[in-house]
Amino acid sequence: MVRDFRIIGIALVILGVGLAIWGYQQSGSVGSQVTQAVTGSDTDQVMMFYIGGAISFFVGLFLLGKK
Repeated sequence: MVRDFRIIGIALVILGVGLAIWGYQQSGSVGSQVTQAVTGSDTDQVMMFYIGGAISFFVGLFLLGKK
């Protein structure tokens, strides 16, 4: 059972990092830069990648630390 939590935790940490990187790449796109210039904030899609990545990363860390 503990081994299952570790495997899921590792997968969630990797997924979280991947989503954060994907969001960072999306923030450099032309459409996102235009939105940033007009509104002063990131697009909703970029924010969802960042938020989803952070949640996934921290839940994964929690599962890795669970005994």
